[in-house]
Order: sequence, then C-alpha cells, then structure tokens
Amino acid sequence: MVAKRPRIVIVGAGIAGLTAAHRLRTAAGDLLDVTVLEAGGRLGGRVLSSHFAGDRVEMGATWIHGIDGSPIHAVAAAAAALSPDPLHPSYERMDGFPAAPVTVAEGGGVVPPSVVDSVSSFYRSLMDSVKEGRVPATAEINSVGSFLRTSRSAVTAAGDWTLEAVFAMNENTERTYTAADDLETLDLAAESEYKEFGGDQITIARGYSRVVEHFAAALPEGSVRLNAKVVEIEWCDAADGDSPARVHVDGGGREEEVVVADHVIVTVSLGVLKAGLKKDAGRGSAMRFSPGLPAFKKEAIGRLGFGVVDKLFMEMDGEDEGFPYLQLAFHPDRHVGKIPRWMRRTASICPIYGGSRVLLAWLAGAEAAEMEEAEEDDDVIGGVHATLEGFHVGGGGRRHVRRVRRSAWGKDPLFLGSYSYVAVGSSGEDLDRMAEPLPRGGRSSLRLMFAGEATHRTHYSTTHGAYFSGVREADRLLQYYRYGSSC
Repeated sequence: MVAKRPRIVIVGAGIAGLTAAHRLRTAAGDLLDVTVLEAGGRLGGRVLSSHFAGDRVEMGATWIHGIDGSPIHAVAAAAAALSPDPLHPSYERMDGFPAAPVTVAEGGGVVPPSVVDSVSSFYRSLMDSVKEGRVPATAEINSVGSFLRTSRSAVTAAGDWTLEAVFAMNENTERTYTAADDLETLDLAAESEYKEFGGDQITIARGYSRVVEHFAAALPEGSVRLNAKVVEIEWCDAADGDSPARVHVDGGGREEEVVVADHVIVTVSLGVLKAGLKKDAGRGSAMRFSPGLPAFKKEAIGRLGFGVVDKLFMEMDGEDEGFPYLQLAFHPDRHVGKIPRWMRRTASICPIYGGSRVLLAWLAGAEAAEMEEAEEDDDVIGGVHATLEGFHVGGGGRRHVRRVRRSAWGKDPLFLGSYSYVAVGSSGEDLDRMAEPLPRGGRSSLRLMFAGEATHRTHYSTTHGAYFSGVREADRLLQYYRYGSSC
C-alpha cells in the first residue's frame, strides 16, 4: 500500500513562496505534494520587471543590496541574469548608483556642493551611529526621527534654510529605504539589528523577474496555480489535534473550492495580514483565519510597520538629453504654489542610467499614496512639470515629459503596501513572532506557517529576507518529515 504524500499548500507566489516550493521540491522530490496558490495573474509578488521607453525597468524590487553572501546574487548568477540581454541591453542603474548630483533649491539656484557634502556627511554620521547601536533609546528619543530632530539643530542654527532643506532631503531618501512615512515612527533601537551584505550593490541586467523564473522552472507543471485567491484558511488550534487545514479558494462567482492540506505556508504581505485584522474585513475583502489568529500573532501584525514606496518613471522628449542627477532641496516654509503636495518630499529626479531619457523619482508614504490616487497620467505629468519649473530646471517648457509609468503598491489589494519596518512600539521580537508556526507545540505545530520579508528579524524589507524565510519554513518541514516519517 502506497502511503499518502503529505500535502503542503503555499499561499503566494512571490520570492518567499517560490523559494519554499523550490526548496521542498529539490530536497524531497515527489515525496511531498506541494501546491502554490497565487491570487494574481503572474508570479513574483513585489518583483515585477518591465520595459519602458525601450529600457528595462523594475516596478518593484530593484537592487541586490550587497553581493557578498547574498543568495539573490547567487541565484541571479545561476540564472545567467547578470549579463546584459543583447536584445535589451539598457537597464535601470546599469552603471550603479548615480554620481555627481546637482542640488537645486526651491525657487531656483544651485546649492554649492561643499554645503551639500557637509550636511550629507553629518547626516550619514548620525545614521551610522544609529545603525551601529551607539545611540541608546530613551523615553523621549525612541525613534529615528526624534533622534534626528534633536541633532539637526547643528545645521539649522546657522539660519540658512538650504542647510535644513539638504538635511530633509537626506531624510526623504531614508524614507524610501525604510518605507516609513515619517521617521518619527521608525523604532530607534531596532535599526541596529538590521543587517546588510557587503560588496557592491547592483541591479539585475536581465531583470529581477529572472530570479522568480529560476525558482518556478524547477516546479512540476500545474503545481503553481494563478488567479487562485485564498479567502479563508481553516486550521486546528489544538496542539494535539489531527484535523488537516482547509484552504478556501475564491470561485470567481462560483462555489468556493476547498483544498485540504497537512501544512499551509502563508507568504502574503504584512499589509494583507493587517487588513484581515480590521473589524469590518468582511467575507471576500481579506484573507481570514478560522479560528482567528492567536493574540500574540495579531499583536505582532498590528505593531509592525508596513509602508508604501512607489517609483515614477518619466520619458523625456527625444531632444531632451543630458538630464542631470537632480537633488531637490525644498524650502521648509515658503512653497512654490504649483508644485503638488505629493512631490514635496521627493529627494531626487535622475536618469535611470547616464544619458538615458527615462527619469526616475522615488516616493514614499502619504506622497506615494497621493500619487497613486491621480486618475490620469496627465495629472502626474503636470505635477512633474510644475516641480521642474518651481526649481527653475529647464524653464520655458524646455524640459518636457512625454509619458510616465508609475507603480501603485499601496492600493493594490494583493499587497496594500511595499515592505515592512520596525515601528515605534514594536521590536525585533515581533518579527520573530511573525515567523512562529501555529499551533504552538504538539505534533501538529506546523499546521500553519508563515514566511515573507516581514518574518525575518535581520533582513526584513528585502528580497533576500523573503528568500531566507522561504528556506526556513521549507527546512522546518524537511526536518519534520526526515526524522518523523518516511520522508
């Protein structure tokens, strides 16, 4: 008699979900029945490579943050994705981080490089002290924002508003790194736990999606199902229970499908989990758990931060070449009226590589959400033109945006944001709680499992954090069956 294969259902086909499926498949082969259910119509989650105006661009994940020891770099190399594609040789940041910025002040005028370098160096020294844990948190100073606020008097005391503007410009860049709408919400103590890889930071010549495709290629045909939205997961919260999980899949107007599983690995975004905590999260509007998640899990979900970071790509007119790496120093008090509010905390606008006619601006928090709400691209283009005019860049309409492409991770119901951060009131322990399987203890303690960037204590917010979490959950199961069953 052939024993029944344990069935694992993975919810979500982003990096975490596909990594878990890939690990289980390559380690256990056909001994485990692995199915990936993806609510959307594509693989990759918050990884989405695309093309715009003839260049390869990334709508989501962009950088390999340090190549020394990075599993994403290793996978990209194995997938032959690091060398340029002869058919599409130009790609975002193929020349690394932009150099030689020109910093302009609102209302016109170039801020001297010596001033920018001095203030930016001071800012970086402050953030280095935070990341190295040399700044003890107190009741009054418990956020990155409050620490910076107490320190910036060194640059504002001189009475030159451009100094404060350059300091704020660095803070706005930090917001895109962390996804925190306001650095006042970013926990001070937790910043020293975040770990980075060494070596160069690079983009992927053939697109980040090649990493996704590499993982998916090893999976059997039919094991990944697209447009399969999970609306409810029934699981037994008794440590000694034998009941399998029941995963309810939206039938798209027809009766829900129920998939029975021995183990479920949930890899949806923290934003989706947060939406499920809302009291008005009715049937069909968010993924539900039955019984509800235990208090420790819900509290961790509620305390952790999850922010929005968007990218705005702009194609300039064909005659418009040589656009500089432009840094924007906004006046803290006197505003040029036509510059839209959603542009006012954008730190820079620059070509996606030297000489490209495609420009890129990053937006975070409330400003990103407001840009997403603009119904027409023409409204966004008008806002960009007003900003360039407000800084006297290419006056008289000589700098003209032909079309734009923008991400919208905040209002996408499958994500509801971009990536996580440790908010004030939370801690690294909450990231550990996010990763803890359910129920606690007993032989069924791996019934409900969790992966994703928001479940990794030291590499949250990154694709490699998502990778590590997928491997972690797969290894839990491999160990469980290697020593507890015929696997």
